Amino acid sequence: MLTHVFGTLGAALSMSIAWPQVYRSCVRRRTSGLSATACMLGVVMPAGWVTYGLLISDPFQVVTNVVAASTGLAILLALLITQPRLRSPRALLTSGAMAGGVLLAILGIAALAASPQVSGPVAAGILGTVLAAVSFVSAIPQPLSLLRDRTQDLSGLSPLRWRLAAAACASWLLYGLGTGQPAVWASALVGLTSSLVVNGVLFARRPRRTREVAAATVCWRHDVITRSLATAGI
Repeated sequence: MLTHVFGTLGAALSMSIAWPQVYRSCVRRRTSGLSATACMLGVVMPAGWVTYGLLISDPFQVVTNVVAASTGLAILLALLITQPRLRSPRALLTSGAMAGGVLLAILGIAALAASPQVSGPVAAGILGTVLAAVSFVSAIPQPLSLLRDRTQDLSGLSPLRWRLAAAACASWLLYGLGTGQPAVWASALVGLTSSLVVNGVLFARRPRRTREVAAATVCWRHDVITRSLATAGI
């Protein structure tokens, strides 16, 4: 019963994760700080988990990751539209190489599952192992890009999105442990670590942004007062 609760909570959180980022990137058109590689994997990895869910008939995985893939695609398109330099062939090849390799693996295993010699659960085990292994690598680009450049503009990152990600990964971790799905809990553990790193960076950068805004406000008020006194002849 408790495992079902964690699965439901993980599914609900996972379907909610990307919406704050969708709003920030697609509506407000702010994408600074987003990693192109991470965004591409944000489309391909959920597609892999949809396939995994279909192979083992797990509705939590299917429904959750269909939504995740859709929102991930919206964020990726917003990134490519707002940052033309990422649309060059060389940039696309660099950022999309890993996602392309994962997609080929997903298609290959799905084709394997269609053969009578391989059952769905067996193919799901292979796919889950691949996705769990890739999750170790796919979790690196976004936090790494933040740690490598401590001065970059992070206005395109939604803090709420990463808080929800941490909560969702924690729920999937418990669900995977409860259902005996190593691929699920291992992937969730990596995602939890990655989201905690991003949250830590955003939290560490927050005081500095607050001080800058406060300083700008003080300067603005000083200028207004000075001009007012000058106009009054004081």
